[in-house]
Amino acid sequence: MLKMMKMMKMMKMMVVLVLSCVLCVSADVLHQDIAVGGCSESDGEDMYGLDGEVMWYADFKNKKGVLTVPDFVGITYQEGTYQQAEANQQICRSNMEIHRKIYKDLPLESDAPSSPVIYPRDEVELEVKNILICHVTGFYPAPVKFSWTKNGQKVTEGTSVNVPNINKDGTYNQFSKLDFTPQQGDFYSCSVSHPALKDPLTRIWDVEKTLPGVGPAVFCGLGLTVGLLGVAAGTFFLIKGNECR
Repeated sequence: MLKMMKMMKMMKMMVVLVLSCVLCVSADVLHQDIAVGGCSESDGEDMYGLDGEVMWYADFKNKKGVLTVPDFVGITYQEGTYQQAEANQQICRSNMEIHRKIYKDLPLESDAPSSPVIYPRDEVELEVKNILICHVTGFYPAPVKFSWTKNGQKVTEGTSVNVPNINKDGTYNQFSKLDFTPQQGDFYSCSVSHPALKDPLTRIWDVEKTLPGVGPAVFCGLGLTVGLLGVAAGTFFLIKGNECR
């Protein structure tokens, strides 16, 4: 029954996904290979991954395949892989039309994403270039829409969005990145929109709140000073005591 419900949910969203997992044959699983293909009226996805990392995906907007791993890894894909991905999209949309006619009276279902999480890639230092990362998970269908602001003003330059990654439960997770240079007093926000949300989810990130505090250093310095004074005073009274004997 549970399997049938999941299958109906996929069909009701009018998205056809093809999942393929290949496990190494041994007592312990060493690696997990996954392929994801999906489509909608206006978008599509064709991706190959290994151990939860995207290795290759089809960029249908720029009409090319994108290999996301460095050259020294030694992974290559056969010529024509992108063309095959485009052909798969045509098949997917054809199947989607069939499912739409069959299940047209069934209500659509979707899962809302979690609240966004924002964090810097590196330790924050003023005037040093860094990257802010906004992450959401648990949503269905993919993708979500990200938007960034700096000090209340919308920002598009220096932003990027990765392809959605599928979770073990069938939902998705996705990242967006923003190149920035921390300045005193600056604050940023990341908002996420999804069909399952009535209003976008927003998280604010403040530069000042993430800078290393000076309090611990001050107290450590004060404690060291007091300790040295105590040692000096003890030495003084010890010498005076010996002179009185």
